[in-house]
Amino acid sequence: MSRPLEFRRAGPQDAARIRDLTCKAYAKWCAVIGREPKPMTADYDHAVRHHVIDLACIAGRLVGLVEMISREDDLLIENVCVDPDEQGAGLGKRLIAHAEEETRKRGHAVIRLYTNKLFAANLRFYDGLGYEVEHEEPFMGGTTVHFRKSLR
Repeated sequence: MSRPLEFRRAGPQDAARIRDLTCKAYAKWCAVIGREPKPMTADYDHAVRHHVIDLACIAGRLVGLVEMISREDDLLIENVCVDPDEQGAGLGKRLIAHAEEETRKRGHAVIRLYTNKLFAANLRFYDGLGYEVEHEEPFMGGTTVHFRKSLR
């Protein structure tokens, strides 16, 4: 049985917590790509004002988040992360499902996201959720893989 997961929209007061969780969740990738991944260096004071960030909490404790950007024809997942202490319990799938539902609520039929090509676990995860590779592009000495999923 899954634990009750509550979502709430982040506000400016949450920027530091978002930054802390994101850095904790992405730290494992630093050695893989030889630098901090993009979400570790993002400006979350700006993001909470201009993006949609939904926080996932269990018993009031922040365990994950999904940062989304609503665009004209789709919704882009800019960041999805789960507290390392909670990984492997299905929270990532629940965060993605939440973003897909947000996409539908906004009247979009397509959701997109991207990840580093060296994050093999992420590539398998998104593929397993029905996301298809749309294209790849060079980024900071590596490769970014762009995914899309039709929700129709």
